[in-house]
Amino acid sequence: MNPTIVGMAAGAVLAFAALIFGFWGFLLTFLLVLCGAVVGRIIEGKLDLRGVFDALSGRRSSS
Repeated sequence: MNPTIVGMAAGAVLAFAALIFGFWGFLLTFLLVLCGAVVGRIIEGKLDLRGVFDALSGRRSSS
């Protein structure tokens, strides 16, 4: 799927959540969409969790 279409769909979902459920519903929806995006990147192999954890712990990589 085209990233522009995915972004537009995510924006529409967040706008709907903001209109219907208010700020906290918007925030919860945003966090769940973000978690879904991270899981999708992990499944596709485009996100290396080891590298993320190393960066968060302050370790540097030479690659």
